[in-house]
Amino acid sequence: MSDNLLSLMTFFPLVGMIVVLFLPREADRLIKSVTLVITIITFFISLPLAFDDVFKTSAAMQYTEFARWISIGDYFQMNYNVGVDGISLWLVLLTTFIMPIAILSTWQAVDKHTKGFMALALLLETAMLGAFISLDLFLFYIFWELMLIPMYFLIGIWGGKNRIYAAVKFFIYTAVGSLLMLVAIIFVYYYAIQSGINMNGFSIDQFYLMQVPAGIQLWLFLAFAFSFAIKVPMFPVHTWLPDAHTEAPTAGSVILAAILLKMGTYGYVRFAIPLFPEATQTFMPLLATLCVIGIIYGALVAMMQEDVKKLVAYSSVSHLGFVMLGVFAMNLQGLSGGMLQMINHGITTGALFALVGMIDERAHTRQLAGLGGLWSRGPVLSAYFLFFNLASLGLPGLNNFTGEILILIGTFKSAPLWGSIAACGVVFAAAYTLRLVQGVIWGETKGDEPWPDLTLREGLILAPLAVLVVWLGLYP
Repeated sequence: MSDNLLSLMTFFPLVGMIVVLFLPREADRLIKSVTLVITIITFFISLPLAFDDVFKTSAAMQYTEFARWISIGDYFQMNYNVGVDGISLWLVLLTTFIMPIAILSTWQAVDKHTKGFMALALLLETAMLGAFISLDLFLFYIFWELMLIPMYFLIGIWGGKNRIYAAVKFFIYTAVGSLLMLVAIIFVYYYAIQSGINMNGFSIDQFYLMQVPAGIQLWLFLAFAFSFAIKVPMFPVHTWLPDAHTEAPTAGSVILAAILLKMGTYGYVRFAIPLFPEATQTFMPLLATLCVIGIIYGALVAMMQEDVKKLVAYSSVSHLGFVMLGVFAMNLQGLSGGMLQMINHGITTGALFALVGMIDERAHTRQLAGLGGLWSRGPVLSAYFLFFNLASLGLPGLNNFTGEILILIGTFKSAPLWGSIAACGVVFAAAYTLRLVQGVIWGETKGDEPWPDLTLREGLILAPLAVLVVWLGLYP
């Protein structure tokens, strides 16, 4: 099985999507149950990756698969070339781990066109896994574009009242950046051929060995960096994210925050930086400055929000600014912290969006003015809400602290000024997080309608995430 483990893991959800499409349209509970089982099986298929000691001893690609795919004469060759290493390993596991949790969150929230929703969610899982394991740059681009389609429909059909606006904005931003990246991919491929390099498809290993002149690197890096910056999203191309998060259904917000945003951060680490190292050094001051601005700006805007979901969305802008700052520190501590924080953000922010959905289902509002007194109505739900907010702000002993302290150490080593300013973002994070906790958990109870406390299904969503928060906070 290990020879084809990645293919089995990646395309099993696609097979599951076909199964779901043949189920009766009116059988909502059956459709959801089958989809949940498919995502759980996918997670167990990926689980051997987590226990393979080879990743501790080797930086080489593991579980590689190669097959020739598309060939047009001597000028175009694209291969099915996949594998995982330490960079992609935990992002793959995060994807397979989050998807069952996202599907569980739809049990009450999705009550129309259920078959379409579940089919699109499974297609999205295949696209995300494919992007993380692709070692052929053109194959990566195919999976990258494929992710856009299901997420567009998940927001546009099952989202809130402004869902069309949010979905179109998400599509336009992502598509524009993707087209620039496509142009750069094609250019660098034909540049390699003209330079006399015998290219075997768009293999990134061959691209890594290329000696691209610094002047050309600048333009190619800009194309890649702009596309990935939109996906992260980095300031100032972040404006699609709050709208997409606010209007997306709960499961869509969980997937978007936990996995899709990591495509941008992963793209920098896997492609933009190693392919164009000289251009990276040239643009490093600008990129680091944008990261610091994003950290402070995202935190300040989050402090002003009255919509709980939008507050969490803007906090993502700030948190992902930390991730990219660690990557651009270009040292071991910063990069380790940035990679770890990708996973941490996926867990804590995914949990917060799930919690916001649970509270919205009970209170029928996401406005802080309409919330309050949650502790007296649902103490267990409140305890989870407090726990994940404390993890989000970086409480020592929980996961975000580990990532953020490594990022700050790495940034202080490379650029003390940026590190000093970024550290202020931690203080602002405490401000907006404690405001959120106070407004939702304590204060005067709004309304007389009784609320159920945490249900078993909701506990199954939050408990595994809470275990990971503690483990990632203490184990390192």
